[in-house]
Amino acid sequence: MTRVLVVEDDPQTADEIKAALADHGFSVDHAATGRDGLLKAAAEAYDAIVLDRMLPGGLDGLGLLATLRAAGIDAPVLILSALSGVDERVRGLRAGGDDYLTKPFDFLELTARLDVLLRRQAAPQRETMLRAGKLEMDLLTHVVQHAGRVVDLLPREYRLLEFLMRHAGQVVTRTMLFEEVWNYRSVEPTNVIDMHISKLRRKLDPDSAEPMIRTVRGAGYMLHAAD
Repeated sequence: MTRVLVVEDDPQTADEIKAALADHGFSVDHAATGRDGLLKAAAEAYDAIVLDRMLPGGLDGLGLLATLRAAGIDAPVLILSALSGVDERVRGLRAGGDDYLTKPFDFLELTARLDVLLRRQAAPQRETMLRAGKLEMDLLTHVVQHAGRVVDLLPREYRLLEFLMRHAGQVVTRTMLFEEVWNYRSVEPTNVIDMHISKLRRKLDPDSAEPMIRTVRGAGYMLHAAD
């Protein structure tokens, strides 16, 4: 069951939030102060935190949020606040909040926003790096390195190598390469793949007698991923 910590000092508002989240199927714990919220968040693993911006006792919502993030607690945090100005919303988000909902609010919107944060938290993280042995490809910067040496590739060579790296150790056919790298759905007799493979080999293994990209006779090609 999804566990949510509600940090809210107003008893009536806290009871209403707890009831709405419980009706939505969440297991809810409550803390009335920033210190109590910090203790609960540090002691238990919560899937999400609903955090009031203004809290008594010397530790307000933003102070609690900064402390949680510094402690490595990365549960998504939905900030609740009567401070609706743009500057205040920006402060909340920059302090580590994942969403900001101004008071008064509708409980349907509260649960909907929590659902979005939970889906985002559960989604797989975007892949940013491919590795095959000593070969590395940064998908954000498009920098390719082999054994620490930067390899300068043309756009088509980059896409070809990316496909081979995603299937390292597997045989990929010419048809697969034509469809996925060249976006062709019919394969005409041509040596365009052979030409690009040859160029890639020279760039990756200029002095190697045994290239990383192997030809598999009658089948296609395979990127050998051994160190």
